[in-house]
Amino acid sequence: MLNVASNDEWPTGYKINPGPAPVDDNWLELFRQVPSAIISDCLGRNVGGLGLRPFHGRGSMCGRALTVRVRPGDNLMTLAAIQMAKPGDILVVDGSGDQTRAIIGGIMRAMAIKAGISGIVVNGVLRDRDDWLDGLMPIFALGCVHRGPSTDGAGEINVPVSCAGLVVNPGDLVVGDSDGVVSIPVEQLESVHERCRQLLAREASIMKAIEEGSLDPDRFNVMLRAKGCPV
Repeated sequence: MLNVASNDEWPTGYKINPGPAPVDDNWLELFRQVPSAIISDCLGRNVGGLGLRPFHGRGSMCGRALTVRVRPGDNLMTLAAIQMAKPGDILVVDGSGDQTRAIIGGIMRAMAIKAGISGIVVNGVLRDRDDWLDGLMPIFALGCVHRGPSTDGAGEINVPVSCAGLVVNPGDLVVGDSDGVVSIPVEQLESVHERCRQLLAREASIMKAIEEGSLDPDRFNVMLRAKGCPV
C-alpha cells in the first residue's frame, strides 16, 4: 500500500491526492445491470469515450474511478496508483492519447489483478495483448503497440482527467462493456439510474411489440409528417 503525504510540498509536475469516498455498493450492483449505451442515452448521448476498444474479449466492468494523469509514454504514476488502489476501483489513465509507446502491459496487469482492480481505461495504448485475452482484467484502450514506456515521468493521481473525450473525476462511477466506456458523477447516480430504468422498460416494451407484431406501423410516418414530409 502506497503511503500518501498529507502536505502540499510536491515537486513540480507530481501530485498524489487522497482518494474520494467509496461509491455505495448498492449503486455498483444496480449499474452493473445497465448497458453503457443506455447510460449514454440517459446522459444526453454526448458523453463517453471515443475510440476506446476492449482488449480483453467480452466482459463488462463497473467501479469507482481512480484517476491518473501521466506524461505521454510514461507509467511511473500508474504504478504508484496501482499500489494505492482499493478492490473494485477502475483505473483511468490519461496518457494524452499518445500511441507511440505502450503505458501498460502484462506485468502491470498482474499487479492490477492482485490489487483487486475491477478494470482499466487507458487514453493511450497497451502491449502484451495476448495476456489480456483471458478476460480476467477488463481493459479499454486506443490501441496496441510493442514499444514500451519510460518509468521516470511526472504525473498526478486522483485529479480530473480527460480520457478519449470522456471527462472523469476521481470517484466517478465508471461503466464499460463491448460498446464503450461512460462515467457518472456520484451526485447524479440516483437521477441517471431512474432515467435508465425508464428507458430499459420502454425498450423492453418496444421489443415485445416487435415480437408480437403489434408495433404501430404508422409511428415513423407520424415523426416524418411532424417534420413536414408528405407521407
